Amino acid sequence: METNESNIKNSIQRHYARAATGKVTSGCGCNPASPTCCESDDSANESLSLLMGYSKAEIEVLPEGADLGLGCGNPGAIAALQPGETVFDLGSGAGIDCFLAARKVGASGHVIGFDMTPEMIFKARSNALKVGLENVEFRLGEIERLPVESGSGDVIISNCVINLSPDKPAVFREAFRVLKSGGRLAIADVVATRKVPEEIRADAGLWSSCAAGAMEINELKSLLQLVGFSEIRIDTKPESSELIKEWTTNSEISNYFVSANIEAIKA
Repeated sequence: METNESNIKNSIQRHYARAATGKVTSGCGCNPASPTCCESDDSANESLSLLMGYSKAEIEVLPEGADLGLGCGNPGAIAALQPGETVFDLGSGAGIDCFLAARKVGASGHVIGFDMTPEMIFKARSNALKVGLENVEFRLGEIERLPVESGSGDVIISNCVINLSPDKPAVFREAFRVLKSGGRLAIADVVATRKVPEEIRADAGLWSSCAAGAMEINELKSLLQLVGFSEIRIDTKPESSELIKEWTTNSEISNYFVSANIEAIKA
């Protein structure tokens, strides 16, 4: 199966459009063998989110429909957000991490979520109306070309999204561009712990399931350094392999991928 950049992006966009409307049958945090996978099962999504590192208190303050159970961690737990900060969420989905961040940065802060899927943007904006938070907004756009001014953000968060991009150098160049000096990355994402077979890399379905596009750890660190980031820290979570195994019918992916917390600073 050919997986050029256009094919990958189109496949991923269709996949997450279905996730936004409750019609997807597989994806990050979803078991495709389940007939109700990601079909607005709030209790199942909550269980997944607890496994990913969210607290019960965080989940309880979210508007209904914001937690789709599609992440692989909790970037807000490592972001150390402060009142007044400006936060950008790359691939914000239905808004879960934006809503939690908005509460932490307060009325003097600002949170902007970016997503390339119109259905997700519509869902996130609808969710924002439910909670009445005035310091959060959602913009349609690709994470390789962020619709925001240079040097305007304090923190970039992202949850299991950058692995989906076929052009990761562009993503991290954009992240570096839009951050202020001293700004920081706080990302939860999937990484590869060993060389991945080409048949996995070439499977467009496994790209949508947050596996095939994940970078090897050393490559990721080198890329971040090349872009200009410093104080890079990549902490893997070996226990996540069991969770990742449930994301597709290809159980072999747990031999190659784990989730990780990725942190860095723009000097």
